[in-house]
Amino acid sequence: MKIKRYMAASMRAALNQVRAEQGPDAVILSTRRVSEGIEVIAAVDYDEALIAGAARRYAQAAIAAPTASPAATTSPAATTSPAATTSRAAATTSAATASSTATATPPRAAATTASAAVRPAVSAPSFKPAARGSAPAAARRPAIPGQTASTAAAANTHGLALMQRELTDMRRLLESGLASMSWHDRRQREPLRASVLEQLSAMDIAPDVASALAAQAPSSTKLKDTSKLPLALLLQHLPVVDGLSTVSGGVVAIVGPTGAGKTTTIAKLAARWASKHGSGDLALVSTDAYRIGAREQLMTYARILGAAMHAPNSGRELARVLERCGSKRLVLIDTAGMGPRDERLAEQLAALKHGAPRAKVLLALPAHGEVHALEEIIRAFAGISPAACVITKVDESASLGAVISATVRNRLKIAYLCNGQRVPDDLHAAHQKRVWLVRAARKLSERTAPRGEAYLARHFGRGHAHA
Repeated sequence: MKIKRYMAASMRAALNQVRAEQGPDAVILSTRRVSEGIEVIAAVDYDEALIAGAARRYAQAAIAAPTASPAATTSPAATTSPAATTSRAAATTSAATASSTATATPPRAAATTASAAVRPAVSAPSFKPAARGSAPAAARRPAIPGQTASTAAAANTHGLALMQRELTDMRRLLESGLASMSWHDRRQREPLRASVLEQLSAMDIAPDVASALAAQAPSSTKLKDTSKLPLALLLQHLPVVDGLSTVSGGVVAIVGPTGAGKTTTIAKLAARWASKHGSGDLALVSTDAYRIGAREQLMTYARILGAAMHAPNSGRELARVLERCGSKRLVLIDTAGMGPRDERLAEQLAALKHGAPRAKVLLALPAHGEVHALEEIIRAFAGISPAACVITKVDESASLGAVISATVRNRLKIAYLCNGQRVPDDLHAAHQKRVWLVRAARKLSERTAPRGEAYLARHFGRGHAHA
């Protein structure tokens, strides 16, 4: 058996070296990433029985060495007998030989041929089912002085962990290489769509949404400036509410997590209505009995606008309040802020359903939220079937890609955009500001570094699909 170590910048280059020098029958004993690149240890004329025996002797020596008694190491027979000295030298030589071969690859590690086919290098007896009526494998092995069952189990566990770590590293390395190759190939075959993916990723658009939008892009275009193509795709698929105003009367409730800006949005809607229609046909309702000062804040707005204010504490009381407000053209309901995992959220939503079954529900989504947090919010409030959403705190967000991705993925229409605290100036109908929203997302992306090649290859390369 001939064993040789190869160094290369990538796994592909290392395998090419092995194949060129040792042929397609060479066996990869181990791979690892080092500072110089990729280290590959390969062998030809591979003898599995020899490696298994050497690895077993090495493991036995490693287990027996720390458990040897001091008396045994200092006995006259151990220090004066030439036979014992020769035996120890032979054992040391065997252990060193086994170490050079088996250290990089545990006894149960899987070996990979240079032609990229994987086959087991050493059979693991403990993984094979024993023949009926035969003794267990551990009972058939010769006893090792000083070895206990717990020590042997620990050694087996450690070896298995090493094998799993080695295989995991190899899998990740191969996936990364295949994804990178696929991404570079896609760039050459579909340069326009690859450019769209790069620009959407720079805007922090989620990979799945970016891929769906890029699939709608043409394979080629006569446009000289292709940088506007991602913006056009976003504008085309951005879900917004049509019409001049979403709140044109009736009963409207705003729900959402704590701190999303629901009360301020209610105040903006109320002020805008009062400026056009007066406050006589307007009523404000607060069901937030949890947050200190929440009702007082809405009461202040109602006093300034000259509108009626109500504060029911249950779904039944809410139904009675809405019955008394039947003559009002617009009733705005401010609900308590509840996190998606709050145990009281289900009770709050049930009370709103019972007390205002025909209310139009708007979901407040903070623009600075992360994409996973926004997805959790949308799922938590999906049971009340929001008609649309209000994107709040646009002026406080460092990126708008997450909230845009969440609305596009869930087809949740955008009714309003809030980009400040001024009442009612900082409230805008989404259909009038859709271009502004997309351009703002693009402008914010210019302040951050673009996505690297590793990110693009990982999410848009197809190499990981073959793993």
